[in-house]
Amino acid sequence: MKVLVIYCKSFSYHPASKTLVDIEDVTFGENYSECIAAFIQVEEDDESKELSGREKKLVNHLKWTARKNNTNTIILHSFAHLSDSKASVDYTRSLFNLAQKRLQNGGYTANQTPFGYFLDLSIEAPGFSLARIWASL
Repeated sequence: MKVLVIYCKSFSYHPASKTLVDIEDVTFGENYSECIAAFIQVEEDDESKELSGREKKLVNHLKWTARKNNTNTIILHSFAHLSDSKASVDYTRSLFNLAQKRLQNGGYTANQTPFGYFLDLSIEAPGFSLARIWASL
């Protein structure tokens, strides 16, 4: 799994085009402030590992990053451009749903961008060392 986390003063999206046929239609966007935007690529190799272990590793990384940036808001964004390897849609969605639930149970505001869409993004991100963190989990 590859993760690029960006601390954002503001992060917003609007659906541009649907990429998966069997995904629900989404026509609205969202806006967030003072948040962590986590661009996540779940890889094929992740599927050979226990889902709960992958979810725990991801959540621990996101919580650490949020603490370092003094925020409780985390946005999960499926970003299949950090690696050539891709996990299945079902595995990726399950991982995202479990991670979101665990974050929420831990007192974080956690949301997901619409899965299966290319999105128009607007990101305002300050330039300091922990505002951008890349990890291979």
